[in-house]
Amino acid sequence: MSVTATATATATATATTGTGRVVCDETVPARAAWSRTVRKGQLLTITDLHGNQAADFLLYDAHDTSVRYSAPDTIQAQGNIFLSTGSVLLSNEHTPLMTVVEDTCGRHDTVGGACSKESNTLRYGHHTWSQHACVENFLAEGAKHGLGKRDLVSNINWYMNVPVEQDGTLGIVDGISAPGLKVVLRAETDVIALLSNCPQINNPCNGFDPTAVQLTITEPDED
Repeated sequence: MSVTATATATATATATTGTGRVVCDETVPARAAWSRTVRKGQLLTITDLHGNQAADFLLYDAHDTSVRYSAPDTIQAQGNIFLSTGSVLLSNEHTPLMTVVEDTCGRHDTVGGACSKESNTLRYGHHTWSQHACVENFLAEGAKHGLGKRDLVSNINWYMNVPVEQDGTLGIVDGISAPGLKVVLRAETDVIALLSNCPQINNPCNGFDPTAVQLTITEPDED
Protein backbone atom coordinates (compact mmCIF):
# COMPACT_ATOMS: atom_id res chain seq x y z
CA MET A 1 0.00 0.00 0.00
CA SER A 2 1.31 3.42 -0.89
CA VAL A 3 0.41 6.59 0.95
CA THR A 4 1.24 10.14 -0.08
CA ALA A 5 1.32 13.35 1.89
CA THR A 6 -0.69 16.31 0.65
CA ALA A 7 -0.68 20.02 1.36
CA THR A 8 -4.45 19.92 1.83
CA ALA A 9 -4.16 17.74 4.91
CA THR A 10 -1.50 19.97 6.41
CA ALA A 11 -3.88 22.90 6.14
CA THR A 12 -6.65 20.81 7.70
CA ALA A 13 -4.42 19.77 10.59
CA THR A 14 -3.30 23.35 11.20
CA ALA A 15 -6.89 24.53 11.27
CA THR A 16 -7.76 21.79 13.75
CA THR A 17 -4.84 22.11 16.12
CA GLY A 18 -3.68 25.71 15.77
CA THR A 19 0.11 25.72 15.59
CA GLY A 20 0.47 22.09 16.61
CA ARG A 21 3.33 20.20 15.01
CA VAL A 22 2.29 17.77 12.26
CA VAL A 23 4.02 14.43 12.82
CA CYS A 24 2.14 12.38 10.23
CA ASP A 25 0.20 13.55 7.19
CA GLU A 26 -0.93 10.86 4.76
CA THR A 27 -3.56 10.25 2.13
CA VAL A 28 -4.99 6.74 2.29
CA PRO A 29 -6.11 5.72 -1.20
CA ALA A 30 -9.50 4.17 -1.89
CA ARG A 31 -9.69 0.55 -0.64
CA ALA A 32 -6.33 0.73 1.19
CA ALA A 33 -5.37 0.19 4.84
CA TRP A 34 -3.41 2.35 7.29
CA SER A 35 -1.99 2.04 10.77
CA ARG A 36 0.13 4.13 13.10
CA THR A 37 0.98 4.46 16.77
CA VAL A 38 -0.63 7.59 18.19
CA ARG A 39 1.03 8.77 21.40
CA LYS A 40 -0.83 9.99 24.46
CA GLY A 41 -2.00 13.57 23.95
CA GLN A 42 -1.58 13.55 20.18
CA LEU A 43 -4.52 14.32 17.90
CA LEU A 44 -5.57 12.11 14.99
CA THR A 45 -7.67 13.84 12.32
CA ILE A 46 -9.59 11.71 9.82
CA THR A 47 -10.81 13.80 6.89
CA ASP A 48 -13.38 12.59 4.36
CA LEU A 49 -11.77 14.20 1.31
CA HIS A 50 -14.48 13.58 -1.28
CA GLY A 51 -17.53 12.83 0.88
CA ASN A 52 -19.59 9.73 1.64
CA GLN A 53 -16.59 7.46 2.35
CA ALA A 54 -16.77 4.99 5.24
CA ALA A 55 -13.58 4.44 7.22
CA ASP A 56 -13.53 1.29 9.39
CA PHE A 57 -11.45 1.75 12.53
CA LEU A 58 -9.96 -0.31 15.38
CA LEU A 59 -7.86 0.67 18.41
CA TYR A 60 -5.40 -1.23 20.58
CA ASP A 61 -3.32 -0.27 23.60
CA ALA A 62 0.17 0.12 22.12
CA HIS A 63 1.77 -1.58 25.14
CA ASP A 64 -0.72 -4.43 25.54
CA THR A 65 -2.80 -5.28 22.48
CA SER A 66 -5.07 -7.55 24.53
CA VAL A 67 -6.56 -4.23 25.65
CA ARG A 68 -8.53 -3.00 22.66
CA TYR A 69 -11.56 -0.95 21.61
CA SER A 70 -14.82 -2.33 22.98
CA ALA A 71 -18.08 -1.38 21.28
CA PRO A 72 -20.21 -2.71 24.19
CA ASP A 73 -18.26 -0.74 26.82
CA THR A 74 -18.30 2.42 24.71
CA ILE A 75 -22.02 2.21 23.89
CA GLN A 76 -23.01 1.37 27.48
CA ALA A 77 -20.96 4.19 28.98
CA GLN A 78 -22.33 6.92 26.73
CA GLY A 79 -25.86 5.52 26.37
CA ASN A 80 -25.78 6.01 22.61
CA ILE A 81 -24.92 3.79 19.65
CA PHE A 82 -23.65 6.77 17.63
CA LEU A 83 -20.35 8.59 18.15
CA SER A 84 -19.77 12.33 17.97
CA THR A 85 -17.98 15.12 19.83
CA GLY A 86 -17.38 14.11 23.43
CA SER A 87 -17.59 10.35 22.85
CA VAL A 88 -14.91 8.39 24.71
CA LEU A 89 -13.71 5.22 23.00
CA LEU A 90 -13.36 2.70 25.80
CA SER A 91 -11.41 -0.55 25.94
CA ASN A 92 -12.51 -4.00 27.07
CA GLU A 93 -10.94 -2.99 30.41
CA HIS A 94 -13.28 0.04 30.48
CA THR A 95 -10.30 2.39 30.16
CA PRO A 96 -10.27 5.37 27.78
CA LEU A 97 -8.29 4.91 24.56
CA MET A 98 -9.30 8.01 22.58
CA THR A 99 -11.80 10.85 22.86
CA VAL A 100 -13.66 12.54 19.98
CA VAL A 101 -12.77 16.20 20.52
CA GLU A 102 -14.21 17.56 17.26
CA ASP A 103 -16.69 16.24 14.70
CA THR A 104 -18.00 18.22 11.75
CA CYS A 105 -20.07 15.34 10.33
CA GLY A 106 -22.53 14.76 13.17
CA ARG A 107 -22.58 11.06 13.96
CA HIS A 108 -20.70 7.83 13.26
CA ASP A 109 -21.64 4.15 13.38
CA THR A 110 -20.70 1.54 16.00
CA VAL A 111 -22.91 -1.42 14.98
CA GLY A 112 -22.57 -1.97 11.22
CA GLY A 113 -19.34 -3.96 11.45
CA ALA A 114 -16.73 -4.57 8.76
CA CYS A 115 -17.40 -6.06 5.35
CA SER A 116 -15.76 -9.39 4.53
CA LYS A 117 -15.69 -11.85 1.65
CA GLU A 118 -18.10 -14.04 3.59
CA SER A 119 -20.62 -11.30 4.35
CA ASN A 120 -20.41 -9.99 0.79
CA THR A 121 -21.22 -13.45 -0.54
CA LEU A 122 -24.13 -13.89 1.85
CA ARG A 123 -25.64 -10.47 1.18
CA TYR A 124 -24.84 -9.82 -2.45
CA GLY A 125 -24.12 -13.19 -4.11
CA HIS A 126 -21.24 -15.51 -4.92
CA HIS A 127 -20.02 -13.24 -7.72
CA THR A 128 -18.70 -10.85 -5.01
CA TRP A 129 -16.38 -13.43 -3.41
CA SER A 130 -13.25 -12.08 -5.10
CA GLN A 131 -13.90 -8.49 -4.04
CA HIS A 132 -11.54 -6.96 -1.51
CA ALA A 133 -13.07 -6.22 1.91
CA CYS A 134 -12.30 -4.49 5.21
CA VAL A 135 -11.56 -7.70 7.11
CA GLU A 136 -8.77 -8.47 4.64
CA ASN A 137 -7.42 -4.94 5.12
CA PHE A 138 -7.48 -5.33 8.90
CA LEU A 139 -5.70 -8.69 8.75
CA ALA A 140 -2.96 -7.49 6.39
CA GLU A 141 -2.33 -4.21 8.23
CA GLY A 142 -2.75 -5.70 11.71
CA ALA A 143 -0.09 -8.33 10.97
CA LYS A 144 2.47 -5.51 11.02
CA HIS A 145 1.71 -5.15 14.74
CA GLY A 146 1.48 -8.87 15.58
CA LEU A 147 -2.33 -8.89 15.36
CA GLY A 148 -4.31 -11.75 13.84
CA LYS A 149 -7.87 -12.81 13.16
CA ARG A 150 -8.63 -13.50 16.82
CA ASP A 151 -7.72 -9.87 17.59
CA LEU A 152 -10.45 -8.43 15.35
CA VAL A 153 -13.42 -7.04 17.28
CA SER A 154 -16.50 -4.96 16.45
CA ASN A 155 -15.20 -1.81 14.83
CA ILE A 156 -16.16 1.85 14.41
CA ASN A 157 -17.32 3.05 10.99
CA TRP A 158 -16.46 6.73 10.69
CA TYR A 159 -18.86 8.56 8.34
CA MET A 160 -21.02 5.48 7.72
CA ASN A 161 -24.78 6.07 8.02
CA VAL A 162 -26.53 3.15 9.75
CA PRO A 163 -29.95 4.29 11.03
CA VAL A 164 -31.78 2.05 13.52
CA GLU A 165 -35.56 1.84 13.48
CA GLN A 166 -37.83 1.46 16.53
CA ASP A 167 -38.11 -2.29 15.90
CA GLY A 168 -34.35 -2.69 15.86
CA THR A 169 -34.04 -2.93 12.09
CA LEU A 170 -30.90 -1.28 10.77
CA GLY A 171 -29.75 -0.44 7.29
CA ILE A 172 -26.79 0.94 5.41
CA VAL A 173 -27.95 4.01 3.51
CA ASP A 174 -26.56 7.09 1.79
CA GLY A 175 -24.05 8.88 3.98
CA ILE A 176 -24.46 12.24 5.67
CA SER A 177 -20.85 13.28 5.16
CA ALA A 178 -19.49 15.75 2.61
CA PRO A 179 -16.08 16.67 1.19
CA GLY A 180 -13.74 18.04 3.84
CA LEU A 181 -15.68 16.96 6.90
CA LYS A 182 -13.51 15.60 9.71
CA VAL A 183 -13.40 13.85 13.03
CA VAL A 184 -10.60 14.63 15.50
CA LEU A 185 -9.53 12.11 18.16
CA ARG A 186 -7.26 12.71 21.16
CA ALA A 187 -5.22 9.75 22.37
CA GLU A 188 -5.73 9.16 26.11
CA THR A 189 -2.91 6.61 26.14
CA ASP A 190 -0.46 5.31 23.54
CA VAL A 191 -2.60 3.47 20.97
CA ILE A 192 -2.25 1.58 17.71
CA ALA A 193 -4.85 2.96 15.32
CA LEU A 194 -5.86 0.62 12.51
CA LEU A 195 -7.99 1.87 9.60
CA SER A 196 -9.51 0.25 6.52
CA ASN A 197 -10.60 2.76 3.90
CA CYS A 198 -13.68 0.72 3.02
CA PRO A 199 -13.66 -0.91 -0.45
CA GLN A 200 -17.37 -1.82 -0.40
CA ILE A 201 -19.17 -1.23 -3.73
CA ASN A 202 -22.37 -3.25 -3.17
CA ASN A 203 -24.15 -0.85 -0.82
CA PRO A 204 -24.30 2.97 -0.46
CA CYS A 205 -21.78 3.30 2.41
CA ASN A 206 -19.21 4.70 -0.04
CA GLY A 207 -21.66 6.02 -2.61
CA PHE A 208 -20.76 2.92 -4.68
CA ASP A 209 -17.44 4.63 -5.48
CA PRO A 210 -14.69 4.35 -2.81
CA THR A 211 -12.45 7.42 -2.46
CA ALA A 212 -9.42 8.55 -0.46
CA VAL A 213 -9.34 9.81 3.13
CA GLN A 214 -6.74 11.89 4.94
CA LEU A 215 -5.00 10.87 8.17
CA THR A 216 -3.14 13.57 10.09
CA ILE A 217 -1.44 13.25 13.48
CA THR A 218 -0.47 16.42 15.30
CA GLU A 219 1.38 17.18 18.51
CA PRO A 220 -0.51 20.03 20.22
CA ASP A 221 1.44 23.02 21.47
CA GLU A 222 2.21 23.01 25.17
CA ASP A 223 0.42 25.64 27.22
